[in-house]
Order: sequence, then structure tokens, then C-alpha cells
Amino acid sequence: MKRKLFPIEILLWSIAFPGFGQILNRAYIRGGFFIILEFVINVKSNLNLNIMYSFQGKSGLAIDVTNYEWAMFYPCIYLFAIFESYVMAYERLGLPTPPYLTLPFVSAAYFSTIGVIYSSIPSPIAPTFIPIIGIGVGVGIGFALRALILRRLSK
Repeated sequence: MKRKLFPIEILLWSIAFPGFGQILNRAYIRGGFFIILEFVINVKSNLNLNIMYSFQGKSGLAIDVTNYEWAMFYPCIYLFAIFESYVMAYERLGLPTPPYLTLPFVSAAYFSTIGVIYSSIPSPIAPTFIPIIGIGVGVGIGFALRALILRRLSK
């Protein structure tokens, strides 16, 4: 018997690795595409070295090894893959997709990309964590905008 996967499970697997949510939704070509794209961007930007050096407290090395021209693609691809698989999970289960669900994801992509830009400047915060903070800020702003829009529309 196959177990039903709920949207939150798909969301969490997508956060773990872009493309996994699509594979769980049985969109194998899309999932493979996002996995390959994530791998290429990760390798070209030296993201894993950036993460490793950031966790080791070697921020200068993390900045030096990073190819920011490639790294700037990562937040948008990452967050779109998460969003797309999450919405697909709702559709696959025949559930209504919450209105304006895109706002937290797209806002997180914008702020995380800005975080990538600023992570190239030495600061007390390790370079890996600046875009992650941007995701948190973006999700918060996106949910606030979504709530504001929904409140206005319900009047």
C-alpha cells in the first residue's frame, strides 16, 4: 500500500534538497532537472566550500572560494523548486492551494539573493548565514504581505 504524502512532507524534502519534492510528487523529469541544476550551480559557485569554511569560522576563505556569479542563481532556483513541489503536492492531493502562497517564497528568493550579494563583504556573520538570514526575513515579509492582502480582500 502506498502512503499518502502531505504537502508539509514534500516541503521539508524540498528544503533538504531541491528536486526531491518533485520526485516524491512523481514528477521525475522535473525532479531530475532540479537535482542536476542544483549540482551544477553548487559546483560552479563552490557553495560547499563556502559552507565548510563558514562553519569552520574561516569567513575570508569562504568569500575567496565563492564564485558569486554562479552563487546568485542558487536562491531563486532553490526557492522555486521548493515552491513548485509544495504547490504540486496540494494539486496532487486535490486540495485547494492557499491563495497568494507564492509571496513568502518569492520574497525569500529576493532577500536571499540580496544576502548572497552582501555575503561577499567581510562581516562578523559568516558568509553562508547571510543569505539564510535573508530567507528568514523574506519568508516573514512574504507572510506579512500575504496576510495583509488576504485581510484587505476579505473586507
